[in-house]
Amino acid sequence: MTLLLVESIDARYGLLQAVRDVSLEVEEGETLALVGANGAGKSTLLCTIAGSHRPAGGRIVFDGVDVTRVRAHRRVRMGIALVPEGRRLFPALTVEENLLVATAAHREGPWDVEAVLEVFPLLRAHRSARAASLSGGEQQATAIGRALMTNPRLLLVDEVSLGLAPVVVERVYAALGELSQRGTTIVLVEQDVGRALAFASRVVCMLEGRVVLEGPARDVTREQVTDAYFGLARAGAV
Repeated sequence: MTLLLVESIDARYGLLQAVRDVSLEVEEGETLALVGANGAGKSTLLCTIAGSHRPAGGRIVFDGVDVTRVRAHRRVRMGIALVPEGRRLFPALTVEENLLVATAAHREGPWDVEAVLEVFPLLRAHRSARAASLSGGEQQATAIGRALMTNPRLLLVDEVSLGLAPVVVERVYAALGELSQRGTTIVLVEQDVGRALAFASRVVCMLEGRVVLEGPARDVTREQVTDAYFGLARAGAV
């Protein structure tokens, strides 16, 4: 079943068009990786889906409902959660307090503080620590955990591994894999092409605001993605 439908989305920052006529579908339970160079429009697309950036054209349909003009906080209550680039935690609040902030807009579901700590055991020892004192990996885990506290059906994660040590990236992806196995639909932005191909069921590559390659991860080669990434070939759908 199609959970998310994006149709001909345009997104702008003033005169700058960041996303150009992008269309894609995400099936319930799917893991979709968005790859592309800096400035390709990936983060803007996620923000537009989440409702924190208003599109200039096109429409977004979530679970059969047109949410194009629905405000971000209402989309959270419908089941869309965004883990933004830079994490954007409340630095003076503890890990637990950052998690509990999300309960103001949560849906009914299995996620609470204990459930998050079970998936991210590295946070248990830091439960009462302020977010400002956490490492990059601990902050990323807290940010993902905060999104989970809303009990999302669709989890949008921006720049999953950016700035993280390899061992921490492994832990974060292990947790995301567990979420996928539990049925959470995941759309993530990832700079590491190899990681994206290994984790996702489908890959979409963006260049200059457009989709230039998409297909099942098992059918897409690293070379195809690299060529599309740098604009050496516009391979289209696979």
